[in-house]
Amino acid sequence: QVQLVDSGGGLVEAGDSLRLSCQASGRTFALYVMGWFRQRPGKERDFVAAISRSGDTTNYADSVKGRFTISRDNARNTVYLQMNSLKPEDTAVYYCAGRNGLAISKAQYEYSYWGQGTQVTVSS
Repeated sequence: QVQLVDSGGGLVEAGDSLRLSCQASGRTFALYVMGWFRQRPGKERDFVAAISRSGDTTNYADSVKGRFTISRDNARNTVYLQMNSLKPEDTAVYYCAGRNGLAISKAQYEYSYWGQGTQVTVSS
């Protein structure tokens, strides 16, 4: 099993940047596909980005492509989400998630482990 702790959220202005971090416990972090999801106010939680176990493959939602970058440091048991050119519509609670599998996935049900979430608020 792995436990995940999200951090790095905050209140920023449109156009600013933030970097979210997700610290994982345990020795098997490198075996997990990692993803970021978000839940905007009044909306369902949806996919943002995912990264393969080695970090060589990534996938992004169309709404964040070119602005957000997911990365991981397996030596530090950490996955990151660099968010640039933030927009008010990026306001959400962001969750990291872990999947014990080979393929990266956009499907929430394929992720077994979740962080507690970190709030990102972007003002216009």
